[in-house]
Amino acid sequence: MPKFCIILLAAGASSRMESPKPLLPWGDVTLIEDRILRFQKTGYPLLVVLGAHAERILPIVQKYPIKTVVNPHWKEGMGRSIAFAAKTLKNTEPLDGILITTVDQPLVDEQHIQAMIKTFEPEQQQIIVSVSSDQWKGVPVLFDPSYLDALGDLQGDLGAKEIVRLHQARVKPCMAGDKLVDMDTPESYHQLYQAIHQS
Repeated sequence: MPKFCIILLAAGASSRMESPKPLLPWGDVTLIEDRILRFQKTGYPLLVVLGAHAERILPIVQKYPIKTVVNPHWKEGMGRSIAFAAKTLKNTEPLDGILITTVDQPLVDEQHIQAMIKTFEPEQQQIIVSVSSDQWKGVPVLFDPSYLDALGDLQGDLGAKEIVRLHQARVKPCMAGDKLVDMDTPESYHQLYQAIHQS
C-alpha cells in the first residue's frame, strides 16, 4: 500500500469567525473531530498542525491515534504552518505523497481524498489540485515528496500556491464539485451547518 500522510491545518486564529473554528460544534462532535474521523477512514496517517488555541484543542484531539504538532510561528500565516509540518515529515519514514487540507472545509470527505490519491502517480513529481464546480483551484492539494524542501521553505500566508504556480506542467486536477466551500464567518458557519444537519 502506498504511503501517504494527510496534513490537517488547524493553526489559525479564526479572527473572522470570532471563535476557534476547530472547536465549533459539528453534529455530535467538534469540527476538528469531524475532520479527524473523516480522514481516518482513508487508512492513512494524519498529522494535525495546531497553533492558536492549541491549549484548548489538544485535550480534545489527544484521544485520537494521530500525530499532533504545535507550530510556534502560527501568527506568520498558513505558509509557516505548512513549512512546520513539512519539516516534521522530513524526519519520518519516506512517503509517496503529502496531502494538505484545512479544518474549515467541512464538506471535503474521505471520498474526495481517495479520489485525489487515485489520480496521483508516485515518482512523477506530480501535484494534484482540487477543483470546484466553479473552477476555483486549491486545497486539498496532494504533493509528491520531491516538494518537501520547497514546502519546508514556505513563509507568510500564501500557502503553497507559489509552488503550484511554478510547477504547472506537473499539476493535475481532481474535481471536487461543491465540496471546497470554506467557513470564515459566523454567518457562513450557521448557513452550512443548517444545510448539512437539518432534520
